[in-house]
Amino acid sequence: MTLWLVHAGKYGEREQMAREKNLAIIGWEELPDLSQLKSREALARLLKETYPEEKNRTLSNWESQLWSFSKTMQVGDLVAMPLKARPVIVFGTVTGSYKYEPDFPERFKHTRPVQWKHEIPRSMFASDLLYSFAARPTVCKIARNDAENRIKALLGRGSEPPGPAPEIEAPINLEQLARDQISDAITQNFKGHKFANLVAAVLQAQGYKLRISPKGPDGGVDIIAGRGPLGFESPRLVVQVKSSDSAVDVKVFRELKGVLDGFNAESGLIVAWGGYKGNVDREAAKDFFKIRLWTADDLVQMIQDNYDQLPEDIQSELPLKRVWMLMPEEEE
Repeated sequence: MTLWLVHAGKYGEREQMAREKNLAIIGWEELPDLSQLKSREALARLLKETYPEEKNRTLSNWESQLWSFSKTMQVGDLVAMPLKARPVIVFGTVTGSYKYEPDFPERFKHTRPVQWKHEIPRSMFASDLLYSFAARPTVCKIARNDAENRIKALLGRGSEPPGPAPEIEAPINLEQLARDQISDAITQNFKGHKFANLVAAVLQAQGYKLRISPKGPDGGVDIIAGRGPLGFESPRLVVQVKSSDSAVDVKVFRELKGVLDGFNAESGLIVAWGGYKGNVDREAAKDFFKIRLWTADDLVQMIQDNYDQLPEDIQSELPLKRVWMLMPEEEE
């Protein structure tokens, strides 16, 4: 068995469809059906013809990924798909051959059938495995540090043995790695009501005046916020905060929508650390101009954007430092 990493898009745009249809899906929409290619040389020629402006190094990198996805993967291999919308990694088993789907949307046409079976929070992985799962390529093999056996142990028993020091096998997405580390610190240090205080601090840094509900029943609202010196100006928000690793269902969305008028609020915000079930995204689309949904990644991004304005006690529990780095080439 081989363990593969397959990313579902830079922003996780292919996650929902991949899980709903039990597929691994990659981009490179300019390329036609790859199933007819008989050799890597033929794939290399196709890439050169399709992307004449790209560097040879980039084309070689893409060739390796595409050949692995379309030809090398075998039925029974394990696939890991890190989610962007939630701090979890989804695992599944390859159940069939590569297939090109011409009727699928752009950037969704190159597929592999995968039966998604397991959803594991990032916090359950040792740091060296998180390094591997932060690899930049869209498709790559995860093999260092006995990763395959450790993941099999984790999926079978719910825990994995400690691993050795990390050995990097592919270019690392340092942004994702940093987000993972920040997310882990938030999980450890900001539970329950402290998580609501963290969200409130971010909103204050963005210029809101607010009131935080005390511990206990909150009537469906954790934070009330508004603009202006006294918080009377628009937009006036009611905020529901969920610190659990579990995905929020549509009931929470409907409850918040139902209390907007009661609080004389114009807009709502849900911050769900564990993300959202698919039906929430579909229903939220109808109320795009009324209710916003923040995921774990959204909150981490807001913290990074507003870190200098956060209170000292928050900064002391979540010490961050800005680092400039050279941006590597993007994958598909």
